Amino acid sequence: MLYLVGLGLSNDSISKKGLDAVKECERVYLESYTVEFPYDVKELEKTIGKKPVIADREFVEEMKFLDEAKKTDVALLIYGSPLAATTHISIMQEAKRKKIATEIIENASVFDAVAETGLQVYKFGKTASMPGFSADSYTSIIKENKGIKAHTLILIDIGLSFQDALKKLEGDCNKNGVKMDKIIICERLGLPNSHIYHDTPNRLRYLKIKAPFCIIIPSELHFIEKEFLEKI
Repeated sequence: MLYLVGLGLSNDSISKKGLDAVKECERVYLESYTVEFPYDVKELEKTIGKKPVIADREFVEEMKFLDEAKKTDVALLIYGSPLAATTHISIMQEAKRKKIATEIIENASVFDAVAETGLQVYKFGKTASMPGFSADSYTSIIKENKGIKAHTLILIDIGLSFQDALKKLEGDCNKNGVKMDKIIICERLGLPNSHIYHDTPNRLRYLKIKAPFCIIIPSELHFIEKEFLEKI
């Protein structure tokens, strides 16, 4: 059996179902490349009672652990929700092709947690990903969402600092004619030391934001959303 286990957003937010599955598994891997972990892996080890093998992008994309899952129980631990990344869906497809039994154990992710901003989740459009290099095509998603009065969640590549991400966002939006007023910064959602900020990029640039963080470009606000944000 192959288990894809969502860890949620903190080191102790794995579900009881997920924890029970991990305890039964002979092999436990921790997917490490889709997010910058906000806690030490040793904290997770204490929670699950096992030391997971760190799995980088190459290891996960090669899917060699699927051959192991033919013979024994294997768990792949994934920060947040187990099927948020396209690679994880590809794992499911390959497992089905190889006739390997699988189980998905869901958990919370940033897509749920952004509701803490007061923005209504159903008013979000397509999610954009900001790369750590010069590409700016993600701004077309912001434009598209603005066109239908939808908010844009921007996920940030691992290794991109807050100051660099904000500078890139401003530069790319100016270059591509995307207007920005106030934006929202979500820092370490789901953790005790999480913060949400709502202001202009000019005033936000001096903050010392820790990873993981994301940026939201709000579109037209409902009056309830507006009232909530005014209190942040």
